[in-house]
Amino acid sequence: MGLLDLITPALRAPADCVIRVDDQEIAELYPFLREVTAECSRDEASTARLVFETQRDEHGRWTVQDRGILTPWKQIVIEAAFGQHTEELFRGFIRVILADYPNESGAATVTVECQDASLALDREHVRHAWGIDAPTTDGEIVTEIASRHNLTLATKPGSGLSNLTLYQNSTDIRFLRARAAANGYELYFRAGDMYFGPMQLDAHPQPTIMVYAGLDTNCLSLSVTSDGHLPNKVAFDLSPAAGTEITRKEIGPDLVSLGTEPADAGGEGLKDFTWLLSREGSFDEDELTARAQGRVNEFALRVRANGELDGTLYGHVLLPGLPVAVDGPGDWLGGVYYVDRVSHRFDLDGYRQQIRLLRNAYGDNLD
Repeated sequence: MGLLDLITPALRAPADCVIRVDDQEIAELYPFLREVTAECSRDEASTARLVFETQRDEHGRWTVQDRGILTPWKQIVIEAAFGQHTEELFRGFIRVILADYPNESGAATVTVECQDASLALDREHVRHAWGIDAPTTDGEIVTEIASRHNLTLATKPGSGLSNLTLYQNSTDIRFLRARAAANGYELYFRAGDMYFGPMQLDAHPQPTIMVYAGLDTNCLSLSVTSDGHLPNKVAFDLSPAAGTEITRKEIGPDLVSLGTEPADAGGEGLKDFTWLLSREGSFDEDELTARAQGRVNEFALRVRANGELDGTLYGHVLLPGLPVAVDGPGDWLGGVYYVDRVSHRFDLDGYRQQIRLLRNAYGDNLD
């Protein structure tokens, strides 16, 4: 079955790709659609790419680019339809239109590149002093910026650092990403919402990924790596308030365990495995502590899995920034993982999801 068969409205099957531009399904362009990909992450802008074949009619008009449907800054939503229900995998704006006219006219294509809602926050350079009248928090700053762009927050934003007096001299998205880094937070946009806060390892796991499970198998391949050469702690030096003695502060991970046995660097009898954080332009102890906490938490996710899901068999859109259960890799490597990144692909071969998962523990903790 080809992509055209999968996305013909009257013949929809599981793992169908549904595309809406300005709230209108682009059904008239489906016959020319050849590939849809989307890159979704918990700490970077999500992007999507659509590739169409295009043909010129007897009047010199092209079937895709001359319809006026696909133009920059139109809103676009991409969904995966599984039988009677759909799940959104991308929402944002059309950013780039590339019409390619090679030597053979039959090979002409139109490529549409898209970016999530963060694109709209990168249009205006803002100079603003935060906390001048009264010191503020990162949570209050994020709430005000979200309101300014008519964005809703997925959850109450993390409070972040407090007692702040900051000067913004950048676009809103660049400023927000800098504040997320300062707090060791994640920042992403999904389904019209913005998330600004810590990793959500304690959230309810997404539907189970099944490895070597007979007819229930939905994972086509999985490769798991455990890297022992990642530090157990992150440290930073504080300048003395008086005298010349430098104080060193060490931070360990504070994440919820995703298994039954912590995955640390081990090395009994060896020297402590500690990574030294540079000041990164900050001399504030609270900010250095938050940056160190975020860095060591990332290091703690030393068990990493890469794999591929059959989207039809899985029956769901796997979301970054949330846990997922993985059943089948065994007593040591099976259990709950954290979704770092998902690459979606609809083409003539169906629907696939390339996944990257993280874990800070060993041991199968599934019921």
